[in-house]
Amino acid sequence: MVRRPALPCLLLGGLAVLGFAPWGWWPVTLACFAAWLWLVHAAPTIRAALWRGWLFGVAHFTFGNIWIAEAFSYQDAVPHWLGPVAPFLLALFLAIYPMLAAGVAWRFRRAQPDAAYVLVFAAAWIVTEYLRGTLLTGYPWNPLAEIYVGSGFPPAMLLLPLLGTYAVSGISIWLAGVFILSVERSRAVAIRRAIIFGLIGAGSSLAYDWQVDDSSAPTESTAPRVRIVQPDLDQEQRPRDDYPQANLRALQTLGGTPGAAPRLILWPEGALRFNVEDGYPPQYNYLADPADVRAVIAAPLGPNDVLLTGGQALEFDAAEKLVSAGNSIFAIDARARLIGRYDKAHLVPWGEYLPARPLMSAIGLSRLVPGDIDFAPGTRPRTLTLPHFGKAGFQICYEIIFSGNVVDPKHRPDFIFNPSNDSWYSRSGPEQNLAQARLRAIEEGLPVLRATPTGVSAIIDAHGRVLASIPWNTRGAVEAPLPPPLAPTLFAKLGNWMAALVAAAMLLLAVAFRWSRR
Repeated sequence: MVRRPALPCLLLGGLAVLGFAPWGWWPVTLACFAAWLWLVHAAPTIRAALWRGWLFGVAHFTFGNIWIAEAFSYQDAVPHWLGPVAPFLLALFLAIYPMLAAGVAWRFRRAQPDAAYVLVFAAAWIVTEYLRGTLLTGYPWNPLAEIYVGSGFPPAMLLLPLLGTYAVSGISIWLAGVFILSVERSRAVAIRRAIIFGLIGAGSSLAYDWQVDDSSAPTESTAPRVRIVQPDLDQEQRPRDDYPQANLRALQTLGGTPGAAPRLILWPEGALRFNVEDGYPPQYNYLADPADVRAVIAAPLGPNDVLLTGGQALEFDAAEKLVSAGNSIFAIDARARLIGRYDKAHLVPWGEYLPARPLMSAIGLSRLVPGDIDFAPGTRPRTLTLPHFGKAGFQICYEIIFSGNVVDPKHRPDFIFNPSNDSWYSRSGPEQNLAQARLRAIEEGLPVLRATPTGVSAIIDAHGRVLASIPWNTRGAVEAPLPPPLAPTLFAKLGNWMAALVAAAMLLLAVAFRWSRR
């Protein structure tokens, strides 16, 4: 019997965040989960098990999402005092998912923790983490599998392209459970299992090194290159009257010099505050004519260069009234032509649109992004062919965190462009967003090119490795050859069916263990 378990559950949930970026202490996270599994097993009733699961989740998601608080300081239509409270309020809901996993596992427990209990807990975690990423538009921030990305833990790096994030999260729960089973039995058993896992880790490291073959990387001087620009202009500068001009100058200053190779130049989400599409009512082009803006952008480009930039697309009704906007990416070539557009499809509730707007507006609340017009979702996902660079996929900011939903499987891209605007948040948010972009690269076998105003911008290869980056709150640019894609991974072919298969296999094994005991 554990006396006063509330405090240990809260402490373990909070400390478990240390495995995520920017800290990367993944053994601490696994140890915290192991202790939590033991506390759940020790619960005397199902109600106590659910309570311990919920408390762990409240602390875990409060500290894991603490970076959200800073976003409330930029919009006077939203009470600033909500900033410190918002992560906690969000965690009150998100904690339902670990609570459910704990409850399911507890119902399957026996007098002592055994393999069946651990397997059921792992399967339940897979299901609940998947549900967290899909229900009510989904919020799969910081999946457990993310803790391995910063360390490049070889077993996880081998499993992610095969099974995907949710399955590897479940396997992590299984690893934590194996630890408590070893401790429960004897010290000798724990040592033997530690040696076995060490050998598995060493073997997988050799296998991973063999798998990562750089011989296909482009080396010719005329091979396409990618240049990512990070102007380091943050949200606090937006109220300035000259912000659009200052941002455009900052972006172009970092554009580099054209060479023999075609360059794909990437600007961040929301980088461009000017309209670039023709056909808008004149009163909406008060800053500059769109054709003139495109000409200014295209002037320093080489003849084969293409620029991708974040911006806003506007939609009007027949009376030329603005009815919606798109959080968009525009493709502009060296001849100042607009050759493509993508509109963000998975929008952020409370950020890009206000749920139940009439009710929220009536009580004086607004969305975090200033404006009275909500963004409209685009069609997702989309692939656009760019001359000299192949097929480009697009995921704007928040969209990159949704495992299995980042590419059009019928038109597989050669890379994913992931512009983001993380200047709303404190440091852990941008670092964690980068880690999730790396997860998608590993799962899909595709490079991810990430451009942000204030960092972290990065060129990520198809193995999830960061080839070049610009640190947080730093002005600069990076340029490198465009990384090649890999052949479609097993996960790219089957998606989150792999998570379902792993969860089902765990449940079958749990039943088999129980029957063998009988």
